[in-house]
Amino acid sequence: MLIIRSALVLILALSAPAGAVTLSGQARVVDGDSLVVAGERVRLFGIDAPELAQRCDVSGRNWACGVWAKDALIKIVGQGVLRCEGLDRDRYGRTVARCMVSGRDVAAAMVRTGAATAYLKYSSDYAEIEAAARRAARGLWSGAVTAPDEYRKVAKQGEAAPKDCAIKGNISAKGKRIYHMPGQRDYGATRIAVSKGEAFFCSEAQARAAGFRAARR
Repeated sequence: MLIIRSALVLILALSAPAGAVTLSGQARVVDGDSLVVAGERVRLFGIDAPELAQRCDVSGRNWACGVWAKDALIKIVGQGVLRCEGLDRDRYGRTVARCMVSGRDVAAAMVRTGAATAYLKYSSDYAEIEAAARRAARGLWSGAVTAPDEYRKVAKQGEAAPKDCAIKGNISAKGKRIYHMPGQRDYGATRIAVSKGEAFFCSEAQARAAGFRAARR
């Protein structure tokens, strides 16, 4: 946990919309895309980082990419004075904000280092930066990763596969990455734990791209 020490500033007119909020001061990093600033919960605008429990894969190594993303955000916001400009409020009551640290866009820095994805559902502001991070294989892009929003959907559904994405990507105790098609012998007995880096896929090509090989039929 990181506490940033600076003069506390909270400008919030009671009748003003969320976009009129300006926050700076003490900040606590919650995960890779959210913080608590001056006592207010803040969600970084335009990006989506892995969930804290999420795991990814780099060159066959299963790793805690969600915790890593949080640590990356801690380092970035610790580089100077943090200031957040509110743009909206999400369904959880958090202020969706664009945050700067010493004039540097925090969200852009997260995407640039490969610690977060551009959240295209809401904004394309960081799409080009993500594309550059992908090409350079930085951070999350150095191996296989399930998109954070897809991870949340699967985690919420438990064993239920997303619609039209019934291929099961399983990681064995020995680290072998195998995908099972509906109707195969071991398909029904295969359980998917997204927290361990396993996933559902919508096509065999997608499964192979994530480093999984087909199970013996």
